[in-house]
Amino acid sequence: MNIVILAAGQGQRMRSALPKVMQNLAGKPMLQHVLETAFITSPKTAPLVVIGHGAPLVSQFLMTFAAQNKTTLKLAAKISTVLQAKQNGTGHALLQALPKLNLTVPTLVLYGDVPLIGSSTLKRLIQLADGVAGQDSALALLIQDLVDPQGYGRIMRNAAGEVTAIIEEKDANRQQRSIQEINTGIMVLPSQHLKRWLKALKTSNAQGEYYLTDVIAMAVKDGVPIRTTQATNAWETIGVNDRAQLAALERIAQQEIARNLLSNGVSLADPARLDVRGKLTCGQDVFIDIGCVFEGAVSLAAGVKVGPNCVLRNTQVGKRVVIQAFSHLDGAMIGDDCIIGPYARIRPGANLANDVHIGNFVEIKNSHLGAESKANHLAYVGDAIVGKRVNIGAGTITCNYDGVNKHQTIIEDDVFIGSDTQLVAPVKVGRGATLGAGTTLTKDAPANQLTVSRTKQVSVPWQRPEKKVLAKKKLSSKGKK
Repeated sequence: MNIVILAAGQGQRMRSALPKVMQNLAGKPMLQHVLETAFITSPKTAPLVVIGHGAPLVSQFLMTFAAQNKTTLKLAAKISTVLQAKQNGTGHALLQALPKLNLTVPTLVLYGDVPLIGSSTLKRLIQLADGVAGQDSALALLIQDLVDPQGYGRIMRNAAGEVTAIIEEKDANRQQRSIQEINTGIMVLPSQHLKRWLKALKTSNAQGEYYLTDVIAMAVKDGVPIRTTQATNAWETIGVNDRAQLAALERIAQQEIARNLLSNGVSLADPARLDVRGKLTCGQDVFIDIGCVFEGAVSLAAGVKVGPNCVLRNTQVGKRVVIQAFSHLDGAMIGDDCIIGPYARIRPGANLANDVHIGNFVEIKNSHLGAESKANHLAYVGDAIVGKRVNIGAGTITCNYDGVNKHQTIIEDDVFIGSDTQLVAPVKVGRGATLGAGTTLTKDAPANQLTVSRTKQVSVPWQRPEKKVLAKKKLSSKGKK
């Protein structure tokens, strides 16, 4: 089949330099949600995207999306585009796509600003268009019953309940506006009729545009069956026109993510205070406290506990790890049974083996820490290889940057580093070595020895200065009795 995604609109009400379909929802552009659903619905179909406003930016996004997903979505590289230079209605947009369509198969029309449409709904719609035994292919229309149908086109039916037309709200009279059955815009069209229908569209309406919905009346006239179905969830059909609608849909998306996590055995302290802006994969008995944000691809193995107000981005966390409050993990690999935080920062390239402890106000960047090593407070470890059972004291810093280049520090197994120590890279600390507190290490420290670098302590006579106090002027008693 053909899949056409209409994504040419500007979205003036967004008041943004970005095209509307590039606005983020749950960490991804709205258009990406639609693309991913299209591939799930019909894996062998490469979508055709109608672009217009912000076309270079949308085209660049599509190229990046194809490159990033060429393994899992093998047809992604075949995504094609067509330009709607002047945005003159949905019918006009589909007309631009017509030369690239296979007119012998049905055409599914989707919208880049209706991001939460579900694949199960679309599959059911496609089955309707395939027709039933003994009948021709039909036009399948996704509709919805809404308590408040404001802003949507209304479904017109005859006395027999058959769809006869769609009237856009701006063209509807008062009686028609009272109808609560609305058109979502999503439909499957019999492509063999498309060229004739689209060429026959007129702009005699309140918007002065070519409405795709006008093909419904043409289908009725041509005797093409029209079948309707509703979405599995009403929120699947919600479109976005402004930032308020985007924010409302964000909450719906997050509620659905939370519901899925709960149903898969994840404990959430408060499902309403969770934000997943990418893909979160969890094992059994994971607990997530309030205010946590997950970005990119994050995996939490069984038994992980995440404290309040943590941010995890593109990170893998092993079994039974405890991440305490206000910790930030970005691009990290965390082994089993680690303890992180509170207030820890684990930066890209950090790789922690099993049973590593990273405490408050400790930063780890592009470093490997071996099993059972600890940096419990106020330390920075960057561009380092740290062995097993190493203790890194408070205030320790690996001085990895000389102002131009980064250099590596190597700390072998069973090293004890005293507090307030600076390791000026490139430098190596041998196995079992001890660095005394306050040491500035500029040369390699030998294994199994104590290395200390301090100035000699001296005591001298000393008189602490006293603060000078200005004498207060005495009040004159003259004139007083």
